[in-house]
Amino acid sequence: MLKGRHLIGPRDFSLAENEALFDLAENMEAKPGDWLDVARGRILATLFFEPSTRTRLSFEAAMLRLGGGVVGFAEPGSSSAAKGESLADTIRTVSSYADVIAMRNPKEGAALLASRFSTVPVVNAGDGGHHHPTQTLTDLLTIRRLKGRAEGLTVGFCGDLKFGRTVHSLAQGLARYPGNRFVLVSPPELRVPDFITGEVFGKEGIPYEETDSLEEALPRLDVLYMTRVQKERFFNEEDYLRLKDAYILDAARMRLAKADLAVLHPLPRVNEIAAEIDSDPRAAYFAQVRYGMFARMALIASVLGVA
Repeated sequence: MLKGRHLIGPRDFSLAENEALFDLAENMEAKPGDWLDVARGRILATLFFEPSTRTRLSFEAAMLRLGGGVVGFAEPGSSSAAKGESLADTIRTVSSYADVIAMRNPKEGAALLASRFSTVPVVNAGDGGHHHPTQTLTDLLTIRRLKGRAEGLTVGFCGDLKFGRTVHSLAQGLARYPGNRFVLVSPPELRVPDFITGEVFGKEGIPYEETDSLEEALPRLDVLYMTRVQKERFFNEEDYLRLKDAYILDAARMRLAKADLAVLHPLPRVNEIAAEIDSDPRAAYFAQVRYGMFARMALIASVLGVA
């Protein structure tokens, strides 16, 4: 069904295709031995023009657990991009070697451009402040596992909602499920862009509200998605320093939340979630990391046509 397909944005696959991927990911988690050799002889290329720990290693671990191999680079200085090679030429070259490409690039639209020159499936591992669709698959799978559903939820996004591509992608992903409503918690300078509130929530009649008070929002939430204020997205360091500690989730604030709240975070965190929260059973961000590997295993196997 997904063989040969690219994944560039969070809505490239239908809801039915997403649910099939989640079913497959859960099967891979339950029966990992059944999937050890399905990608033997296949190669994943990881092209990371921006720093990454979880996403890159998650892709690589996923491919290795499927029995395949991995090539690539973790920063552009070790590639011919440092010599001025165009992205189109890099992709033409790498798609001659690999069977699937996972790429992160700081420029919005880079993954879409890559897909136009690649002869193999391209998976967007993050393009600037635009999209991060495999993180969305990870987040949706995590929510499904923890809450038993992805619909009828009150979801809070907190922190940097302006530049956070994980927020932009997950908002679009969750908006397709019926009955979801959103609470957007941020300072005015970091509010969700109009293309989310207008083009997604507004046009599709999705209920949402904006607030600068995490305390006011917390008691109503089923899911809280925390984000860090991203220094690398700011042009003015003074603005970053002023906003970086705007919201910190600590034990006092958690006492305001529901007993079955699920706290997610795409990581890395800086100090927006206090370490004392890690032992709270509602903290789901490290489980989220593990689910991400299975989501990417399911995706790789599906676009390769081996599942």
